[in-house]
Amino acid sequence: MNIYVVGETGIAIEKVVPVMAELRSTLPEATMHKQILRQMADGYEMLAVVDAGHVIAVCGFVTKEKLAWGKHIYIDDLVTVKQAQNQGAGHLLLDTVVNLAKERGCASVHLDSGVHRFAAHRFYLHHKFDITSHHFAINIE
Repeated sequence: MNIYVVGETGIAIEKVVPVMAELRSTLPEATMHKQILRQMADGYEMLAVVDAGHVIAVCGFVTKEKLAWGKHIYIDDLVTVKQAQNQGAGHLLLDTVVNLAKERGCASVHLDSGVHRFAAHRFYLHHKFDITSHHFAINIE
């Protein structure tokens, strides 16, 4: 397994979209591709784990600053294809992002996880993440 940057100089976005679709299944792949490009123009970064020539895991994140957290990395998306779960790809991505946060002088790494994603919660807790808040949202549409 190797980890690569996604985008102009790395893995093509087209190769990560099918993997990301496992996490964001309600978003059509063509729409997702355009959305990734828009987000990348605003600082969104992606890493991909490739094994035997296939993308098996993807992480999308931003580096930002907030009054509440200071400089931090926020993980928007983290997914491993079902057939490759429990093989270390997610660990590789998460460890890489945490190390990147340290290199960038960040104080922390944050993410949200759906309340129904119990396996993901165990994974994050195993990686020493704490449950620090409840996330509230309102749809405006």
